Amino acid sequence: MGCLHSKTTHLHLSPDDPSSLPDTHKPDSANGDQAELEAQAPVFKEYSLDELRKATNGFSSECIVSESGEKAPNVVYRGKLDNNRLVAVKRFSKQSWPDAQQFVVEAVGVGKLRHKRLVNLVGCCAEGDERLLVAEYMPNDTLSKHLFHWDKKPLPWEMRVRVAYYIAQALDHCNIENRKIYHDLNAYRVLFDEDGDPRLSTFGLMKNSRDGKSYSTNLAYTPPEFLRTGRVIPESVIYSYGTVLLDLLSGKHIPPSHALDLIREKNVLLLMDSSLEGQYVNDDATKLVELASKCLQSEARDRGDIKFLLTVVAPLQKQKEAASHVLMGLPRNTVVVPTMLSPLGKACARMDLTAVHDILLKTGYKDEEGAENELSFQEWTQQVQDMLNTKKFGDIAFRDKDFKNAIEYYSKQLSLREEPSPT
Repeated sequence: MGCLHSKTTHLHLSPDDPSSLPDTHKPDSANGDQAELEAQAPVFKEYSLDELRKATNGFSSECIVSESGEKAPNVVYRGKLDNNRLVAVKRFSKQSWPDAQQFVVEAVGVGKLRHKRLVNLVGCCAEGDERLLVAEYMPNDTLSKHLFHWDKKPLPWEMRVRVAYYIAQALDHCNIENRKIYHDLNAYRVLFDEDGDPRLSTFGLMKNSRDGKSYSTNLAYTPPEFLRTGRVIPESVIYSYGTVLLDLLSGKHIPPSHALDLIREKNVLLLMDSSLEGQYVNDDATKLVELASKCLQSEARDRGDIKFLLTVVAPLQKQKEAASHVLMGLPRNTVVVPTMLSPLGKACARMDLTAVHDILLKTGYKDEEGAENELSFQEWTQQVQDMLNTKKFGDIAFRDKDFKNAIEYYSKQLSLREEPSPT
């Protein structure tokens, strides 16, 4: 792959020269994409606690998104609003935001951001001790899942480069909108939408809460200046971006100090994910490794800025026209999204007939008394009488919890209905 140096001597692009940036680095509003996004994205609003309680089935544990990367007591739930829009609802601990007004002001500020590379924030709630954020729902898991816990195939090289570029675009937009601090950028904060495109979660743009820390991950991945002073600066985001690059390159968690040692010792092959063999050109991998090395410099001033990230990563994309869902092997428009089921729906899904029986009785279920009246103007035949009797016997068996006979009677009734009516 060639010799590498920790000071990234091969990278000569100027991060301060806007003319050196490709046209794709210009704000999306310049080509109309941003206006189109704002028309499609839901308007930010304040939700009531009852709305979000209903959307998450009473904050049911079954709705918790296990791959969110959030640690208790801050939990993310999958929810469905009354308009059937799926959302992600982040519930903070009672102590996280003591001042409700401060929480709402901060959420509204983040909610003003709209970009196709962000998981846009669409609402919040601050009632009593509850502090909740509502964001767009991403159905195709996190970068962490696709990198470290993949089922069928590892994330291909071209998709990893796209993740690096898209996330740099998201950070660039945040920077333009004066949201220069992103807290704890990591593989959990990158999620994939219905098209398979990677997006950056807006949850990381919320300012520090009283009992939280900007970096909840292992100290080995924490920016040096935060360890020294407890403060986050814009350059801290560049450092965290470097750790994400390491994840993309290696397919595993590698402490930055160890990665830098490998680079200095020119043992880059030990850094690369072996599953990527044959998928990339050595020079491209070298440039991405060098960029990671530059981002991870201990002195903040040596890391470069976000424009520099874009300048380096953009030329590494070789399959720009290929759709993300194709690169990832995801079926288009057939993503299976978990459905919010009622108790009866859950019982049916489990095929728990006893539970179905109990629920129906509690809700006032009765046999279809007087069903014969529906046939009062029809010609009575033995076939119709058999169908009614079969239905009646099925109801009796169901009421007595004799599910075996109930199923037999109901199945027989359905077969009788399939024959042409004599009337």
